[in-house]
Amino acid sequence: MRPVSVWQWSPWGLLLCLLCSSCLGSPSPSTGPEKKAGSQGLRFRLAGFPRKPYEGRVEIQRAGEWGTICDDDFTLQAAHVLCRELGFTEATGWTHSAKYGPGTGRIWLDNLSCSGTEQSVTECASRGWGNSDCTHDEDAGVICKDQRLPGFSDSNVIEVEHHLQVEEVRIRPAVGWGRRPLPVTEGLVEVRLPDGWSQVCDKGWSAHNSHVVCGMLGFPSEKRVNAAFYRLLAQRQQHSFGLHGVACVGTEAHLSLCSLEFYRANDTARCPGGAPAVVSCVPGPLYAASSGQKKQQQSKPQGEARVRLKGGAHPGEGRVEVLKASTWGTVCDRKWDLHAASVVCRELGFGSAQAALSGARMGQGMGAIHLSEVRCSGQELSLWKCPHKNITAEDCSHSQDAGVRCNLPYTGAETRETWYWDSGNITEVVMSGVRCTGTELSLDQCAHHGTHITCKRTGTRFTAGVICSETASDLLLHSALVQETAYIEDRPLHMLYCAAEENCLASSARSANWPYGHRRLLRFSSQIHNLGRADFRPKAGRHSWVWHECHGHYHSMDIFTHYDILTPNGTKVAEGHKASFCLEDTECQEDVSKRYECANFGEQGITVGCWDLYRHDIDCQWIDITDVKPGNYILQVVINPNFEVAESDFTNNAMKCNCKYDGHRIWVHNCHIGDAFSEEANRRFERYPGQTSNQII
Repeated sequence: MRPVSVWQWSPWGLLLCLLCSSCLGSPSPSTGPEKKAGSQGLRFRLAGFPRKPYEGRVEIQRAGEWGTICDDDFTLQAAHVLCRELGFTEATGWTHSAKYGPGTGRIWLDNLSCSGTEQSVTECASRGWGNSDCTHDEDAGVICKDQRLPGFSDSNVIEVEHHLQVEEVRIRPAVGWGRRPLPVTEGLVEVRLPDGWSQVCDKGWSAHNSHVVCGMLGFPSEKRVNAAFYRLLAQRQQHSFGLHGVACVGTEAHLSLCSLEFYRANDTARCPGGAPAVVSCVPGPLYAASSGQKKQQQSKPQGEARVRLKGGAHPGEGRVEVLKASTWGTVCDRKWDLHAASVVCRELGFGSAQAALSGARMGQGMGAIHLSEVRCSGQELSLWKCPHKNITAEDCSHSQDAGVRCNLPYTGAETRETWYWDSGNITEVVMSGVRCTGTELSLDQCAHHGTHITCKRTGTRFTAGVICSETASDLLLHSALVQETAYIEDRPLHMLYCAAEENCLASSARSANWPYGHRRLLRFSSQIHNLGRADFRPKAGRHSWVWHECHGHYHSMDIFTHYDILTPNGTKVAEGHKASFCLEDTECQEDVSKRYECANFGEQGITVGCWDLYRHDIDCQWIDITDVKPGNYILQVVINPNFEVAESDFTNNAMKCNCKYDGHRIWVHNCHIGDAFSEEANRRFERYPGQTSNQII
């Protein structure tokens, strides 16, 4: 469990700033570790933000000039070589598209190609020193293993005593320390320096400074404080100041990016006429600490959100999606940076951004890509207020979908590690009837039976357990394919014995005059994509899969998909379902290999970036509509309806279409995923809203 405390630990790691007036503005890149490379006279360093001492933008000094490396053709093998140049044993990863911010000066290397065994980067192939067609938006970075090479000497490192670093920031309540409810939203600003926690002098402190601090701690905005109260309190207390002259623009993602000065050890008069800096932060709706704050926020008129996050494992992270022309679409990661990511985070009620994610790190979307080259100053109240480019399908692909990871308030509810165990020695059940929506911060916030526990018996059989994961699958039906392939077939009964055995026909088929006559079937193809960050695997292990002779493969799930025909008011008039299912990779994206195949008792599942296609002409890929009368209906398909397998997002598991049946033909149109349209557009969808998730509403 995370230790209970009343401050937010900063995720930014170590950020360096020179102890002199020249450090005002952006932080200087770390000069350590650096190394000379034999007769080549090269020096290496890690720079940029946000980062830790063993990761950052790679910079090389050649002929007295510092420059960067372009990410074109950059690989993990090149990162291994560079990490060894920097004094680390190996690389654990690398980054592209200036993740640590764009550098300046020359781009020394482009199309760098290493095998990984080279002793120096000079032995790797490239276009030659200084020959590049890149911009600094393509600067490469490395993440090295935090383990130094034996005997490595940083002969060119500026001595450590010339540096100070702001490691963390917290809010300390002025009164009631340790007794305030979490998250803490108001108090003294404290920064952690090498010698411990210090306060910040409030001389020149501005609302912009408060905005930056609140954003770091997971809050979207700040408000004024009772200055008179804190001034009076300051007169009665001892203070230890470590920072002064803080001057933020307000768009910085971290306090260390602001202009600031550190107090020197021999300063005799610190903060004359001043007092400790104080901030008061406004929590977002999810983190409102009291019912009063929630009521106040709910009283404000709120329209439908035009920005949302999808595919994340935690609140405040995910693929960025925006609403345009009543349809949700994604954002291309070109020029995507911390300013734009912070605008999204604050707009959604979180703090500033920890990371601006590119390359579909939070999974690929489907459908439209609405925006590209978003350029925010960081002061905008909405992503839609930022300059951007409207793009066509040729300009960008979903492999470039942008994402964010936001700063969140510390609530004390996070669980670092979760275990489940044999509960045979448990003597009491304390909660039953728990029903959560998934957005609650703790089980106490979920609906449950309260003090009236209905499950009195204890023991393993009656005790809930969980297995937690950082990633999950995310299944999505290709709705356009359903619309394109839907048709009616009158299939003779003598061809349906196998389907009847697998319960793929309406109940009235049992009383039919077998083998004479036919059943009327609505057929369509079903193509299910895994857009998540983990493979979709059956809940049951291979030992419990069931062999079906008539279709010739093992079925790995009892219920995988529901197919329903509904009246406009929601009454079910016909149904089909995959009562059992074979899961495999039919096709994959270009850079993804198939992993699962049903044949020969193979492993079953759907790989990330692949899809499972059940064609319209396969048995049971239909709804038996023999008993359906002519009229207007809704076709609804729900994937993983019983939540048997974890997904990062269940709200996109249902698809629905309008359909009109005249007794002879059927027209299927307006097929879409349940959450693909705006709320208003969904309300216009006949009279029945359908399922926006796989729960009936």
